Amino acid sequence: MHLAVSMWSYFHTWRNGNFDVAAFIREAKRAGAEGVELLDFFYNEPNTDRLMSFEPEYLAPRKSAIKAALAETGLPVPIFSIAQNFAKVEPAAREAEFAKITFGVDEALDYGAGVVRVFAGDVAEGITFDQAREWIVEGLALASEYAAARGIRLALENHGTLAGRGDQVRGLIDDVRARSETDVLGANPDTGNFILVNQPSHEAIQQVASLANMVHFKDFKKEPEGHEGFAYTALDGSRYVGIALGEGDVNLGACIKALKEAAFDGWLSLEYEGEEDPFTAVPRSLTNARAFL
Repeated sequence: MHLAVSMWSYFHTWRNGNFDVAAFIREAKRAGAEGVELLDFFYNEPNTDRLMSFEPEYLAPRKSAIKAALAETGLPVPIFSIAQNFAKVEPAAREAEFAKITFGVDEALDYGAGVVRVFAGDVAEGITFDQAREWIVEGLALASEYAAARGIRLALENHGTLAGRGDQVRGLIDDVRARSETDVLGANPDTGNFILVNQPSHEAIQQVASLANMVHFKDFKKEPEGHEGFAYTALDGSRYVGIALGEGDVNLGACIKALKEAAFDGWLSLEYEGEEDPFTAVPRSLTNARAFL
């Protein structure tokens, strides 16, 4: 297995300004990563209402700086991640979400990445579970056909409640593969997110390890008493905070064991979501990750 770092690990640093994608790449090299996971989210402007534009004149200078940093560091981009949501009533809205995936696939090709991380969607007001699931399968099937024609794999992350548990992720992948007649869609088991739907991460990973196209290597810890910062709320009401890898409640050793037993030999992408400065937490997390490997 290989260790990458997701730029999401530096979300707060980016949001505070003066830390763009090129700076992240150089920092990932310093921290000891073997590769980087890039996200369309960080093509946006921090602290503004401006959303990413697909127009070449907007993207070109940003991508030029990114590619210069990649050349300087020698780091590959094995994963390009997008965040779409097919659980939307209007067909035009779902088409816009599909366009996010096609953009991500095209970006992956440009960076030499083999995998695009995708989401599913979630139930919202006025949308039933069955409606949302059907739209998700339909959208991901079309996305799979697009990706298959370009030699790119997709990785569905356990995110939210509709695709939060291992059995839910596997069920969606099975249905999308059947409808698209491709095996392009696989899983992105996120070792932290399973806790938020009250499923032990290593048990969930056993359900999807054979389908994994990538892994988000992440750790959470029960919220300490008196904690006043941000915390995630699980389905049962318990609350968790992000923590440096190997210092929380996730049984990461059992997660790695399940992946090895399924012969997974792809990229683990560190996704740190804690309040400690990532400039200290990420290098330590990478060191801890190597101990698990």
